[in-house]
Amino acid sequence: MADEGQQAGPAVFDPSRPVPVHPLTYLDEGDEVTVGRREAGTYVVLPADGAALLRRLEEGATPAEAAAWYRETYGEPVDMADFCDTLGELGFLRAAGEDAVADEGPVRWQRLGRALFSLPGALLAVALLAFAVVEMLRVPGLAPRYTYVFFSRSMVLNGVVLAFGQIPLVLLHEAAHALAGRRLGLRSHLSIGRRLYYLVFLTELNGLVTVERRKRYLPMLAGMITDVLVAAALVLAADATRQDGHLTMAGRMLLAVAYFTLVRILWQFLFYLETDLYYVAVTVLGCVDLQTTARRVAYNNLARLAGRRTPRYDESVFHPRDREVARWYSWLVVVGYAVSIGMLLMTTVPMITMIRLVFGRFLHPAQASTGGLVDSGTFVLIILAQVFLLLRPTLQARRAARAATADRVLLNGES
Repeated sequence: MADEGQQAGPAVFDPSRPVPVHPLTYLDEGDEVTVGRREAGTYVVLPADGAALLRRLEEGATPAEAAAWYRETYGEPVDMADFCDTLGELGFLRAAGEDAVADEGPVRWQRLGRALFSLPGALLAVALLAFAVVEMLRVPGLAPRYTYVFFSRSMVLNGVVLAFGQIPLVLLHEAAHALAGRRLGLRSHLSIGRRLYYLVFLTELNGLVTVERRKRYLPMLAGMITDVLVAAALVLAADATRQDGHLTMAGRMLLAVAYFTLVRILWQFLFYLETDLYYVAVTVLGCVDLQTTARRVAYNNLARLAGRRTPRYDESVFHPRDREVARWYSWLVVVGYAVSIGMLLMTTVPMITMIRLVFGRFLHPAQASTGGLVDSGTFVLIILAQVFLLLRPTLQARRAARAATADRVLLNGES
């Protein structure tokens, strides 16, 4: 039996025999067609004539028959051996003895996705948001603000909520992406990763590229929509905890979580981090890989300003639409940096205040209670533990790199 990763290639190419092609999906977008395997999550953009030729092979035509059809239709010859070899490298061809993957039918949670992202669901969401806005206007102090981060005198409790309160909500954000995609019959995959010192949940929706553009926006924006609704629900929950017209500690805690949920929404405007809104913009503008193109065009522009005549990157190889948009896209990057500074201030102010309160107890122990000193000490230990967890993988990677370098030097010396 052939290995799972083995693909048909030039070595077994026979122009008189049909080529075994995996079931593929096609999205016609004019001069280009997105082609891919949904079960494998691999996709590629082909010229319209190349996609048409691939369709002939998938329908059972031999390479010789497909080449004759292509010459008659487009008036040019085609190297079918090279074409089939490329298809093999893309993973579109089945290996010898490999059966075609059967359609697994409807994806799990598709009905739930359709129920949540339906007209009744949208009406309920609008009603929830409107109710929260009205309450924030009616009740003074109900709007989320950074001062609610200090809902408790315990810095440990404040820090735990600050550090871990968003984790289930981030998971909910990513789950919304997945359900909105599954509503369209797309398979999704949720995983856990790390971005610097952040624990992040990642949603893979590769099949979205085979969906017509107007249907892609909801899966892309589902996470942000969920964040807004979560913030609204937290505000209403805090409102429900009021006693004698005043917020309780639980209410202030809910508003603290709502505050950082809104901060995460602002994070989506950092286009240079390839956030949800970046992919929305790429879809609206009809780009393919705008981020890479914009960075390389910007590098070439800076090189020209520095007097370098020969650009580092050949801009002719970029997708025409990417190259056109990249001329002004850099301004959005500037906006992203401006928003980053604003977000830094929004998160730094409460952190500075928290640190000042913690170390103020150590500097003036006579004015602090024993419980307050224990609380501050525990808070410092939690921060040091987080720093250790951040540095440990980096230090381990450096030690492994040094060990590998030493082994290479030793082997070279012995040889």
